[in-house]
Amino acid sequence: MLKLSGVIITFNEERNIERCLQSLVNVVDEIVVVDSYSTDNTKAICERFNVKFIEQEFLGYIEQKNFALTQASYNHVVSLDGDEALSETLQKSIIDLKSNWKFDGYYANRFNNFCGQWIKYSDWYPNKKLRVFDKTKAEWKGINPHDNVQLHDENAKTGHLKGDILHWTYQTYEEMDKKTDYFSTIAAKAYYDKGKTAPIWKLIWNPSWAFFKAFILRLGFLDGLNGFRICYQTWKITYLKYSKLRDLYRTKA
Repeated sequence: MLKLSGVIITFNEERNIERCLQSLVNVVDEIVVVDSYSTDNTKAICERFNVKFIEQEFLGYIEQKNFALTQASYNHVVSLDGDEALSETLQKSIIDLKSNWKFDGYYANRFNNFCGQWIKYSDWYPNKKLRVFDKTKAEWKGINPHDNVQLHDENAKTGHLKGDILHWTYQTYEEMDKKTDYFSTIAAKAYYDKGKTAPIWKLIWNPSWAFFKAFILRLGFLDGLNGFRICYQTWKITYLKYSKLRDLYRTKA
């Protein structure tokens, strides 16, 4: 029977990591945690689950996750963030794969919890993610901090699993504001390094379109006040990303 590695990267995840590990412990044959020297109780919690715990200076989201894949003993992996967990239905779906693996990778929908509310619309659901895959045929790519798993072969075959990846995202508005500023800074630097530009029309059009698409076309208004806040955050992080990118070009000219 096929064996699976659960792979997680962490930094100060004491609020979430136990829930993540509990959802994996009966599904995979080993759990690998790559931690960026957490200063809270993350390590102590992980050690209660007999995981393979590796401390590694943070390399960047994409780089850290690819490093974590190299530490897995088995080629077939379930990759999660520390603030995610497998629903019971998804756990069963993955267990069934051990005797019936057919594709190079498998998608599952991610269901996001924001300030205690499960978000059903906007860009947040169904938030399809490729997280169960053969690591010899895929790797993490994208532009930090927006990483995603991509299969090497564009003709690779994928499946879709029943159940959700449960994601406990921002639990306060203050936390969302801080992360919006943090992630927009990372994104602007990544765009600058890739030579992407930020003309004024992008600063106006891209955030506006992002909000309209999430709030109107993808029915974000149906999630009420939190739906509006999420869609506004989509506008804000897009605006800040291009604004900071313009600042980088001005300061480094």
